[in-house]
Amino acid sequence: MPSTITAVAITEFEFSVDNIGLEQAAAGVGNMAYVKGGRFPARRFAVRISTSDGVSGEYVAHWVGTPATLAQTRMLAPLLIGRDADQRELIYDDLKRELRAYDHMGHGVLDIALWDLAGKKHGASVSSLLGGFKDRLPTYASTYHGQESPGGLDTPEAFADYAEQCKAQGFHGFKIHGWNSGDVEREVRNLLGVRQRVGDGWRLMLDPACQLRTWMDALTVGRACDEAGYFWYEDPYRDSGVSAFGHQRLREQLQTPLLVSEHVRGFEQKASFLINGGCDMIHADPEYDMGITGVMKIAHFCEGLGLDVQLHACGPAHRACNSAIRNTHMYEMALMCPGMPNTVPPVYTCGYSDQPEDLGKDGCVPVPDGPGLGVSYDWDFIEAHKTQHVTFD
Repeated sequence: MPSTITAVAITEFEFSVDNIGLEQAAAGVGNMAYVKGGRFPARRFAVRISTSDGVSGEYVAHWVGTPATLAQTRMLAPLLIGRDADQRELIYDDLKRELRAYDHMGHGVLDIALWDLAGKKHGASVSSLLGGFKDRLPTYASTYHGQESPGGLDTPEAFADYAEQCKAQGFHGFKIHGWNSGDVEREVRNLLGVRQRVGDGWRLMLDPACQLRTWMDALTVGRACDEAGYFWYEDPYRDSGVSAFGHQRLREQLQTPLLVSEHVRGFEQKASFLINGGCDMIHADPEYDMGITGVMKIAHFCEGLGLDVQLHACGPAHRACNSAIRNTHMYEMALMCPGMPNTVPPVYTCGYSDQPEDLGKDGCVPVPDGPGLGVSYDWDFIEAHKTQHVTFD
């Protein structure tokens, strides 16, 4: 019996995060800084898809919960009304076409909610529907960006101190997000200093987040990654992480694997980027890449080429995908810094957490195994903190 979609509800809500402020006016991830006593107003949004047989699928966005993404989700939601919720492949294809002129960022949350619905309908976890075989995921610490103002990760010494702390806590690796200035000398000093502090063997990664100004800057920093034995080098310079040719030329000069394509959206374009030599590993995200459906297509494509894929960021959908992918490595707990909480929404009533203090003693996080995504949300909190709401039916 088909599960016909009867309504899609979208609720934006706001919450405060302690000890965080902005170094620039824009509220981007890279502009957040440790500000003692600060209270950062974060906004995210929740999606609930209801069907004719009384089943609903739910998802609350993590890092993709921006006003731009919300607008695209609202644009797509009416197209779901009257559709068979089980036909995720056809819906994926139609929504992909609908956002062909945009960046597709509003698509993923709807697909994830449809997977949550399917799991609840069949009394199974999304992990099991995907053929998941991992129940705990080795996790790495992914830092906030370096800051210019005093406090937080403001010096190479502060990064080294924090890396040492994360290693002692049991994390399986540590990823540096450097400074927004693109200062090559400071980036090199930082990545070498962290390696010297933590010693050989522990996985270190560098993500300049496209802040290095030129290809030559990227080459200089990449050679330092080679010297220090970094596990990967990610989105280095100001092409915005989309130039397959530029990165192919960079790969010719470096030993450290390049992880690129966080900003190349969707299966077809990531496949083209990889085939044209733009990276050694693909970056995928169920929120960014058109949902769980999109991520699994990407993972299987990489597997077919005998290459690896790495999942960007954190969340219950990310854990479900990771559990079913052989050719991947660690789960990213993003973002972290001394005194700065991860700004993921505080809406879980089931014990789910992406805060560093909740890392397991084995350096892993669990894969939720309840029906659907395996998490439950505090809808009273969401309702009490809502800033806007719309229902399409």
